Amino acid sequence: MSQRTKIKALLESEQTHIEVTVKGWIRTFRNNQFIALNDGSTNNNIQIVVDFENTDPALLKRLTTGAAISVIGELVPSLGKGQKVEIKAKEIEVLGDSDPEKYPLQPKKHSLEFLREIAHLRFRTNTFGAVFRVRNTLSHAIHTFFQDRGFVYLHTPIITASDAEGAGETFHVTNFDLANPPKTETGEIDYKQDFFGRATNLTVSGQLEGELGAMALSDIYTFGPTFRAENSNTTRHLAEFWMIEPEMAFYDLVDNMDLAEALLKYVIKEALAKNAEDLEFLSQRLAEEEKQKPQNERSDMSLIEKLQFCLDHDFQRLTYTEAIDILKESTPNKKKKFQYPVEGWGTDLQSEHERYLVEKHFKKPVILTDYPKQIKAFYMRQNDDGQTVRAMDILFPGIGEIVGGSQREERLEKLEQRMDEMGIPKEELWWYLDTRRFGACPHAGFGLGFERLVLFVTGMGNIRDVIPFPRFPKNAEF
Repeated sequence: MSQRTKIKALLESEQTHIEVTVKGWIRTFRNNQFIALNDGSTNNNIQIVVDFENTDPALLKRLTTGAAISVIGELVPSLGKGQKVEIKAKEIEVLGDSDPEKYPLQPKKHSLEFLREIAHLRFRTNTFGAVFRVRNTLSHAIHTFFQDRGFVYLHTPIITASDAEGAGETFHVTNFDLANPPKTETGEIDYKQDFFGRATNLTVSGQLEGELGAMALSDIYTFGPTFRAENSNTTRHLAEFWMIEPEMAFYDLVDNMDLAEALLKYVIKEALAKNAEDLEFLSQRLAEEEKQKPQNERSDMSLIEKLQFCLDHDFQRLTYTEAIDILKESTPNKKKKFQYPVEGWGTDLQSEHERYLVEKHFKKPVILTDYPKQIKAFYMRQNDDGQTVRAMDILFPGIGEIVGGSQREERLEKLEQRMDEMGIPKEELWWYLDTRRFGACPHAGFGLGFERLVLFVTGMGNIRDVIPFPRFPKNAEF
């Protein structure tokens, strides 16, 4: 079965007049003579020329869109336009039939909404073939980036008793009979009788456990699924998504920013180098989509230009305070064009503010630092001003925040004080506080939402289209 050559390799080959075996799925079969065959290695099909006069009519009837076939034939220079080579079929075997009356992916344009309903088949379209090959490259590039720098890949738990963000939007994990859970004398659910002997949930972040690893291994990274039970139906939110979270001992905020910028540039460069064909296709797709939008909502740059833009510019670094001053004085704010007006210091920045800074003001990616402590998590290192923390967010064109991170608070008394202020129970995080008791050191880290990165690199408009099987409110199909 494995004696086959992938279509991508054949289309790139300089050899002709050799016997080859290809296997794939029929995209189209026209004039009883020309099969467009695709095996997922590339968006480009290879043409199979069928000698229909000498082929069993019963076999010809089975050559339908969606059918899986194996072809043995001669690779020859193509006479038709659009391809260098084609295959003159000697033997064709149908490996799996496809009823053309019932196959949902007929050779025509389908909406992304419709394709989400048949996510089990959407990989067979050009758009999703391109998206998931790019996703694969980005995933591999992330591991390569960290491995080449001596980081240790750490698997942090998916089931946890902590809520790292303190947001409370978690999925509970239990083996209780939900209709009749055991109760305490006071009538509350008795989690002591649950599987883990306490209330547990799916992780919202591997960060806290990642910090424990960094306190011994120096540089670690996680890359795994995280979960948010946020009832959000936007184009940027998922209930299950993947996060990359490095944690580095002996790093300060500047080291953290340098690493995050280097990572983003590295993975984008890899995608441009390894998926040029896919990105060109996605760029044309985006250009078509942009034509449907009003002029003022269209992007100034093509997808490829936007990616190159991130490679060509050093990211602009400025404090939250400086950003607020710029936004307050900006034309859209003065003319009340922002949906959320910027009143002054302490405002939690929205996507429209972040995009204004990147796309209109600086015209380059932006790293914002030193946010008010009120709008940031308990573990961020406090600045001497008592007002701000050593946080950093990286903002990208078209998407807003793509990375969030900080220097972590290594001083025990400061951390405990902050936890008290925010009502975070210290006894539940005794193990986290221990790292501040025994050999604490300056350290930093960040989180990069993988789907947001894939969204940016592919130019897709909805985060549900860059993960194979999206999980969102009222949807856990497939």
